[in-house]
Amino acid sequence: MFDVGLGEMVVLVVLALVIFGDRLPQAAAQAGRALRQIRQMANNAKADLQEGLGPEFKDFDVADLNPRTFVRKHLLEDHDDDLRPTTANGTGVFDDEPSLTTAPGGLEYGERPPFDNEAT
Repeated sequence: MFDVGLGEMVVLVVLALVIFGDRLPQAAAQAGRALRQIRQMANNAKADLQEGLGPEFKDFDVADLNPRTFVRKHLLEDHDDDLRPTTANGTGVFDDEPSLTTAPGGLEYGERPPFDNEAT
């Protein structure tokens, strides 16, 4: 998460000792309490949001609101495989399905559709 080397860590510790002096343990305890309160507030807000949305959104996760997660979940993952009917042999490929080399409408791959000059 943080890219801090050993030398940088030593400098930070020395600065903390110079700035806080003998009050460093008290400052660290206060920072820990503040972090714990912030985490508790975030968990309470998440619980209130899930409770307010109702039972339809019981599997709702706040992380899904992140644009990267949303795109990955809804656009990049292929959830349609579970919804496709399967054949008797379980392959999911039907005889009337076009092959990958045939485009919709019966055109071969790379073949241009007919063009009517008078229609445009």
